Amino acid sequence: MDTASIERREVLRYLGYKGQEADEAVSAMVEESIMQLGEAASPKYLCRLFPLSMDGEGKIDGGCFQAESRNLSKNLKDCEQILVFAATLGLGADHLIQKYSRLQMSRAVILQAAAAAMIEEYCDETCKALKAQYEEQGWYLRPRFSPGYGDFPLSCQGAILDGLEAGKRIGIKLTDSSLMMPSKSVTAVMGLSRKPYRCDVRGCEACGKTDCMYRR
Repeated sequence: MDTASIERREVLRYLGYKGQEADEAVSAMVEESIMQLGEAASPKYLCRLFPLSMDGEGKIDGGCFQAESRNLSKNLKDCEQILVFAATLGLGADHLIQKYSRLQMSRAVILQAAAAAMIEEYCDETCKALKAQYEEQGWYLRPRFSPGYGDFPLSCQGAILDGLEAGKRIGIKLTDSSLMMPSKSVTAVMGLSRKPYRCDVRGCEACGKTDCMYRR
C-alpha cells in the first residue's frame, strides 16, 4: 500500500489531537511509524454479492446474515442486493504493534493510530474502486455499514466472515470474545441499488453514533 495516501491528520485524530498541531518529535514518529507499517502490513480484502430481503420493519436478510436494524434498513432503502465486505492489514501489523508494546510504548500507541488510519484508507480506496466497477453495470453502491454501527448487531460479524470464508481466504478469525484477529480488520455491508444516490463510500458517514470522539 502506498503510505503517501495515509492522511496524517487522521493519525493525529486517532491520537486525540483535535485541531492541534503535533510537535516535531511526534510528527517524526508518526512518519516513521507509517513507514514501518507500510513494510509490515499486507492489506487484503474480500467481497461477495448476496440477495437482500427486508420487511420494512427493520428485519434484514442479507443472505449470509440476518439482523434487525432500523439504521441499516435506512441505509439499504431501495437496494436489491448487498455486497458483503471484509478487509485486513494482516498479522504483520499486529506483530509490529506487539513488538513496540514491549520495547517503546509511545511508539506502540502511534503505531495503533497509524494502523487504524491505514485500514480505513485501504477500505476507502477499495470501496471507491468497487463503486466505479458497479456503476459501469448500472448499480449504485451505498456507504459501507459495519456491525456495531448504530443498532446493527456486532454479533453479525461471525456470519459475515463465514459467508466470505474470510478465515480460510485472508486469515480473519474471531476470538472467543468476538474480537477480530488480525486486530486491524474491518467487516461491512454495502447495498446495491438501481437508484443513484449522491453519497461517499466512507464509513463514518454511515454511522449513527454522532457523539463518537473519532467521527470525521
